[in-house]
Amino acid sequence: MGSPTDSTDPKTPDTRAADDLPTPAARAGREGLEALLARPDKALVGLDFDGTLAPIVADPEQARAHPDAVAALAALAPKVASVAVVTGRPAGVAVRNGGFAGVPGLEHLVVLGHYGAERWDAVTGTVSAPAPHPGVAAARAELPGLLDRVGAWQGTWIEEKGRAVAVHTRRAGDPQAAFEALREPLTDLATRHGLIVEPGRMVLELRPPGMDKGVALTEYARQIGAGSVLYAGDDLGDLPAYTAVDKLRDTGVPGLLVCSGSDEVTELRDRADVVVDGPEGVVRLLRALADRLP
Repeated sequence: MGSPTDSTDPKTPDTRAADDLPTPAARAGREGLEALLARPDKALVGLDFDGTLAPIVADPEQARAHPDAVAALAALAPKVASVAVVTGRPAGVAVRNGGFAGVPGLEHLVVLGHYGAERWDAVTGTVSAPAPHPGVAAARAELPGLLDRVGAWQGTWIEEKGRAVAVHTRRAGDPQAAFEALREPLTDLATRHGLIVEPGRMVLELRPPGMDKGVALTEYARQIGAGSVLYAGDDLGDLPAYTAVDKLRDTGVPGLLVCSGSDEVTELRDRADVVVDGPEGVVRLLRALADRLP
């Protein structure tokens, strides 16, 4: 997965000043940062939305980008090849909740929604997407009955996502018990309708196969001819993007992996080159990059 590390610990959240970039301990991470700084015009900055640009909240509909995120993105985007927000949300929802539309400086921003099935371009302000998978609507129709049979966990609720549907357990009396109890029946339901289940932070999402953040990131990086890739995420759904960056490194495209720190998901923290303190730390990193680049 990356190169051997030095004695420096890359897992400590970065708390330095906004104008001071963290130093990745792993050589592969240092090479990724160095390549971004040397040729920003070839750099792709990929960012998850929930938990990375926006704090996690009990109701995802109320999630909004960190108050300073748009300003940091607007300062950085003109200096790199592209900034891509890669999210499981519908592209339009991420644009609305992020406040990305019509912002000067964000002309190099795209939102790859539904794991890349949808794409919103800041330049045109439009979303392009194929027809939705019919299995999503079929599975959605069966979910209320399934939840009742499993035990009608109080506080468990269904989120409509257009090209996917998600079951959240964060508001349940015992969120983890509800999450574990629903894994198998939701997997069975998804399989019957040609879907897969993507687990996350107290959420199980049913979506079509072949859609993940790694595929979206890789395809977009190749499309723009990225010479380096930074990716920041916080959840299990970001692991495919981490793997994609590792594979790009193997083909000679330097990469930097950033974890928006979370005690709920240690897998990303263990694989990251740099760990920052949640969305606030991500914003600080984006500002530091913008300040460092010409």
